[in-house]
Amino acid sequence: MGKVLTPSIRSIIQRIKDDKIQFLDLKFVDLFGTLQHLAIAADNIDEGDLVKGFSFDGSSIQGFQTISDSDLILRPDPASMFVDPFFDDPTLSFFCDIISPRDNSPYHSDPRGIAKKAEQLLRSQGIADEALFGPELEFFIFDQVRFDQAPQYGYYYLNSAAAFWSTGKEGRNLGNIASRKRAYMATPPMDQYNNLRSKISQVLKSVGLQPELHHHEVAAAGQSEIGFKFGPLTTQADSSIKYKYVVRNVVDRYDKTVTFMPKPLHQENGSGMHVNISLMKDGRNLFFEHNRYADLSEKAEHFIAGVLKHAPALCAFCNPTTNSYRRLVPGYEAPMNLVYSKSNRSACIRIPATATSPKAKRIEYRTPDPSSNPYLAFAAILLAGIDGMQKKLRPPDPVDEDIYEYVASGRGAGLRSTPASLEEALRELENDKEFLLKDGIFTQQLIDKWIGYKRKQELEYINLRPHPSEFILYYNV
Repeated sequence: MGKVLTPSIRSIIQRIKDDKIQFLDLKFVDLFGTLQHLAIAADNIDEGDLVKGFSFDGSSIQGFQTISDSDLILRPDPASMFVDPFFDDPTLSFFCDIISPRDNSPYHSDPRGIAKKAEQLLRSQGIADEALFGPELEFFIFDQVRFDQAPQYGYYYLNSAAAFWSTGKEGRNLGNIASRKRAYMATPPMDQYNNLRSKISQVLKSVGLQPELHHHEVAAAGQSEIGFKFGPLTTQADSSIKYKYVVRNVVDRYDKTVTFMPKPLHQENGSGMHVNISLMKDGRNLFFEHNRYADLSEKAEHFIAGVLKHAPALCAFCNPTTNSYRRLVPGYEAPMNLVYSKSNRSACIRIPATATSPKAKRIEYRTPDPSSNPYLAFAAILLAGIDGMQKKLRPPDPVDEDIYEYVASGRGAGLRSTPASLEEALRELENDKEFLLKDGIFTQQLIDKWIGYKRKQELEYINLRPHPSEFILYYNV
């Protein structure tokens, strides 16, 4: 990766004057990955303001402070600066580090700070200079979305003119709509979103991402993917948040809506966030070694072993919603089998067959989904891999065949799989968290907060309400 020069505080002040910038927009995510922002008038900003940061109420942000101790500081990261394309007035946007005003230290529950600490651990242990991450975030585009929940009713309704269920509508052309689960890399006019994805790609480029490709995904209802270039862990977590921000805003301007829910549609493929990973040291890819299985080094195998060992606990951060486990089921290319393989998409870790050069060699962890907080998910994956490398763990033998058939034949006895529910994933995290707590990267307080919130605010919310399908199954019992 070429070195990118970070703007100085003084150069930012000068740019505010030269470009007649009206606002600084300070962006950050809450504990669970929801993007927040604070707009600051640029008129009277000076260098001291950017160095010190800007205060905000941490008690009003999910997963942060209590009301009795609420003050926190947003400190903009100059390296993350970009011109926000969605504001009418000239605006410079920054991703921020969150600082505790009590001792001017990084805030312990700042997801971005946790990602930075994981990168620092990698360097301080002498393992590698850089962890390169390349996430692939899939999403659905819908024309219409309605949902509601009340004591006496609950429903959701999704519609897309490009979906297979629209073929019988008056005036629709049956020939321009893909069949269920048959839309992968469809061409226009069947792919009705090519131009929209191109527009999104151009906006992504304007805010600093490097889009490399886009295409329609498998689900025949506007499921899409736009691939962008890999980079260092925290930068790529920033990019993932920025990607979702851009996608949502561009699509909204075309009077459509986007969801990154892992499984919005029954009997269609869900949306994943495949994460490509490699480690670099002294300019060399530590995951490459010629004439071994898939040209993977022994270090790469140790890293894989760590991820596979801790994968059930990782799901609590990488697949953090009840909806995540609607996707991790057989029959939809779901990466639920805890094995690795070359060029096998039914394994949770795939070694891309096309990545043959020393520079390109990587592993692809396919289990995560885009509902995750990328700062926490990427940090947790890295810590699991580091644990495998430090303990020199060995992965199970790779499986180079369809794993669903492999299991059905009886040869897959003892093969581990991902948790079947969010509750199971949270229990796995409770029982397997030491690899996260080492060197204080994650804290016990944060993990307890995460588990408590997920159980109380999400699992309980879902479990206590009648499900529409229960009326189909049980109304006349």
